Amino acid sequence: MSRFSGRVAFITGGGTGIGAAVAQQFVDEGGKVLLMGRRAELLQAVAAPLGDAASVFAGDAAAAADVRAALAQASAAFGGVDVLVANAGGHGLGSLTETDDAAWALATRVNLDTAFVCMREAMPKLVARRGNVVVLSSLAGHFAGPAVAGYVTMKHALIGLTRSVARDYGRLGVRVNAVCPGWVRTPMADEQMQVLVEKFALKDVDAAYAMVTRDVPLARAATAQEVADAVLFLASPQAAMITGTSLMVDGGASAVDLPTLAFAS
Repeated sequence: MSRFSGRVAFITGGGTGIGAAVAQQFVDEGGKVLLMGRRAELLQAVAAPLGDAASVFAGDAAAAADVRAALAQASAAFGGVDVLVANAGGHGLGSLTETDDAAWALATRVNLDTAFVCMREAMPKLVARRGNVVVLSSLAGHFAGPAVAGYVTMKHALIGLTRSVARDYGRLGVRVNAVCPGWVRTPMADEQMQVLVEKFALKDVDAAYAMVTRDVPLARAATAQEVADAVLFLASPQAAMITGTSLMVDGGASAVDLPTLAFAS
C-alpha cells in the first residue's frame, strides 16, 4: 500500500509502543516520519531500520521551542508536515487527595500540554498542506479508572481539545480525531501489569493481562500495531469525511454494561 506516498508525519512519543508502531507502518505505506521524544537512544532504535525515511529529534513535546525546532527539522529533511500524531503521554497516578500540585502539573504537562503545544505549533503547516491530526487519548478519556485522577482528567481533556480544534480548523481543511485505546501491550503497560503480578501472586504478566481483560468482549489487550492501524486509518484519505470524533480501540470494553456483570459470573 502507498496511502502516504509523499506525506510526512510528525510523531511524538515516537520511541516506543504505539508511536513506534505508527512510524513503522507510515513508512511501510510510502511516507516519511519525524520522531520526537525525550530519549534519543530509543528514537534512534526505531528510526534505524527506516533509513532515510525517518528523522529524529530529542526534546520535550510540551516545550514550544523544542516543537518548533522539530517541525523545522521535518521541513528541512522532508519538505513539510502533513500529519501530526500527538502520542506523547504518561501517568497521572493517585486519587484526588493523593495528587499534590506537582503530580497534577506533571499529569497536565505530559498528557495535555504535549498535544496542545504540538497542535498549536504545527497548525500553520497543517493548514498549508490540508493535513490532519490524530490525538492519542484513551478509554480513560470516556470512563474513570480507580485512583488515576490526573490521567483520567487529562485524557478526557484531550477529547475536548480534539473537538474544539476540529471545529475551528475544519473550514481550513484540517481534520482532527482521537483514538482511545483500552489496554495495549506496551512496555509501559507491562510495568502496570507487574504491579498486579506482585499484588495477586500471579504467574506472569500474561496472567495479569488476562485478569484486566476478563470482562472485555474480545478478552485480550490490543497490540501496538492494532492501535497503529486505527491511527493510520484516521490519518489516511479513507477517513476524509471524519473529524472531531474519538475512535474506541478497546476490544469492546466500552460496550459492557458494568452493573450486569454479576449476571454473567
